[in-house]
Amino acid sequence: MTTAMEFCEFGKQYGRVVAVHDLSFTVRTGRVVGLIGPNGAGKSTSLRGLLGLIRPTTGYATVFGQSYARLDAPAQRIGVHMDGLGFETGMTGRRHLEICAVAAGVSRQRVEPVLEEVGLADVAGRRLGKYSTGMKQRLGLASALLGEPELLVLDEPANGLDPEGIRWLRKLLRSYAERGGTVLLSSHQLAELAQTVDEVVIINRSAVFSGSLDELTDGGKENLEDRYFDLVGVPREASDA
Repeated sequence: MTTAMEFCEFGKQYGRVVAVHDLSFTVRTGRVVGLIGPNGAGKSTSLRGLLGLIRPTTGYATVFGQSYARLDAPAQRIGVHMDGLGFETGMTGRRHLEICAVAAGVSRQRVEPVLEEVGLADVAGRRLGKYSTGMKQRLGLASALLGEPELLVLDEPANGLDPEGIRWLRKLLRSYAERGGTVLLSSHQLAELAQTVDEVVIINRSAVFSGSLDELTDGGKENLEDRYFDLVGVPREASDA
């Protein structure tokens, strides 16, 4: 396997506030990797650094061996869905994807297959103001998939999805990885991550664990939630309170 992305001594500081410090880990191709940590641990900062949205104070983050800014046709190599991105509510789902396709340098013919893939074909003509939170999440994933990328970077993609939608998302990500794609997935839904990921990176401003899910859970003898709380310093009794 080759390296899809790498963080090397990555750090970001805002004045005296340290958002991320000395973060180092790699993600191999064909893997689904969960990025987890407490609120304020630096997950979003790290993802933004990877995507060239912020400049690191120290170290670097690369995708396919180079910075995001140096990639040719980046939208066709990396699909991105970040939590909290807004939509133009008066626009239809189909029109939104058509605009995304043009911006990414992708044929508009990709729009209909992607709508089918994410289960929005029947509501593609509906205005986004009428979309539920779960439907908007599916639309965000659709925009990430437009360029048939090698890598998906997803921030809380399961937010707003019902149980059926969460199961659908799990199957989509596993199928994507089985076809050779790579996923970096940030989420707070630890029980669901345990059914989805191959590897786990736990950060609390720096990496406190990076490795396989089997290694973290001792081959399934422990559960992901308990091991997570052990490593971020929250007693198990407190986490159950």
